[in-house]
Amino acid sequence: MKDDKGLYYYPYPQNKQIRMYVLKMGDDICFRMWDSGQPELWEKHGWVPYDAIKQATGMYTGKGFDPAQAYDLDAARDLLDER
Repeated sequence: MKDDKGLYYYPYPQNKQIRMYVLKMGDDICFRMWDSGQPELWEKHGWVPYDAIKQATGMYTGKGFDPAQAYDLDAARDLLDER
């Protein structure tokens, strides 16, 4: 999907208030989350390259926010290939 912020997918399909935007910067695929309940999140956090996300995924302990679920590299590639 696409809007004025760019290409996005729903990382939690049951929650349409959260969107994950994707962007290609050079060879990197970058992600940026938007949450309608926390609009300041968009301003506080910029684009995050997938390599940094992989590092965070390695530190995930099974509690709280799961980066592997939210940051879906396959979904991002599909979106970027469609445009």
